[in-house]
Amino acid sequence: MTSGVFDLPKARHAHFVRSADGTSINVEEYGPEPGAAPTVVLIHGWTCNTRFWAPLIHELAGEYRVVAYDQRGHGRSGTPHRGGYSTDALADDLTAVLESVLPADEQAVLVGHSMGGMTAMAAGDRPAIQSRTAAVLLASTGSGRLLAETLLLPPRVRAKRVRDAFHRFLLISAAPLGPQSAVTRAALKYGILGADSSAELVAATARIVHACGRRQRAAWGRVLAGLNLDAGVAALRVPTAVLVGTDDKLTPPVHARGLAARLSHFAGLTELPGLGHMTPLEAPAAVAGVVRALITDHLRPQAQVKEETA
Repeated sequence: MTSGVFDLPKARHAHFVRSADGTSINVEEYGPEPGAAPTVVLIHGWTCNTRFWAPLIHELAGEYRVVAYDQRGHGRSGTPHRGGYSTDALADDLTAVLESVLPADEQAVLVGHSMGGMTAMAAGDRPAIQSRTAAVLLASTGSGRLLAETLLLPPRVRAKRVRDAFHRFLLISAAPLGPQSAVTRAALKYGILGADSSAELVAATARIVHACGRRQRAAWGRVLAGLNLDAGVAALRVPTAVLVGTDDKLTPPVHARGLAARLSHFAGLTELPGLGHMTPLEAPAAVAGVVRALITDHLRPQAQVKEETA
């Protein structure tokens, strides 16, 4: 990785779209103009923002049109009203973004990390999503049972009640993360990154996570604590690949293997040895390789589609 890999390149176009409840969603486009190359839509996870995708955008934007957006309550997107935190709202936002950046007769590959993957599952039964989606990559995510499967506490803490209570507290707490320090970076590295992560990667991750507002973080944490999107897995009727780091403590490989077993159009499971939860930051080249394969196998060039429908 080079020194600038964690910095977003200049967006070719940035704009806002309005979701169903009026929440403003920040959308950024990179790479070629619409219609000039296949489109990839990046959907980030809890406590992140479009900056999370910087390494992957550097990998992909030379070949593809890349669209990234801030989830509601994150980055430059609006903070929803009190009732505006739900998986249905996430699906509304993705629908608004896709309708904004893609005509009804064009498709994209969706890449969802963590809560972004949950967004894709939540929106899987939406006609506007189905018509505009050629394939999906679910990275470091799960459809439910997050508290039961999380591995942040060491194995010696065997009491399920204690483990669930601790993990719930981490999800729903609105306590400020405080200024970055050696201690907070070490805790972040232990919790969401692989053990061999560089100091540069840890610092970049900390900048992203610390930028999320504590109230927004807690509100989304409450949604995640009760998550159940098993029906959304069945609703994904397009080719869907799954990717996970073998040392992911937040959404361990058991989630990825469960998704792989239940997807109706399963397109492959990639397990990245030694990586944690933040796979697109930790191994952007590996993630980009999976995205390229989905594009090659499932997203026809728009010129070919137009010829076939003419």
